[in-house]
Amino acid sequence: QVQLVESGGGLVQAGGSLRLSCAASGRTFSSAAVGWFRQAPGKEREFVAAISRLGTTYPADSVKGRFTISRDNAKNTVYLQMNSLKPEDTAVYYCASGWVAGGSSPHQYDYWGQGTQVTVSS
Repeated sequence: QVQLVESGGGLVQAGGSLRLSCAASGRTFSSAAVGWFRQAPGKEREFVAAISRLGTTYPADSVKGRFTISRDNAKNTVYLQMNSLKPEDTAVYYCASGWVAGGSSPHQYDYWGQGTQVTVSS
């Protein structure tokens, strides 16, 4: 069993930055792949970025160059640094753990956090 808790969301102006955190407890988090997804009202859940257990990163094209995923296995935490935020980045952001490195489908993840709201104003 894995418990994931996201934090760091909030309201920010366009062009601003936020850093999301995903803190894990339970089974060995350092051996799991972790992904960030987001879901805006009325839209499907969208892949944002993933990181393998060895630290290889897989950002979606829509956030490449603006968002950076990283992990600190000593703290059982994965981060999503979001820079140059745009209004279209507004969504609830979720982290998830799984076993497929770089997985971009929600079906490749078996544990999910409750989400954190990110709102970008224009």
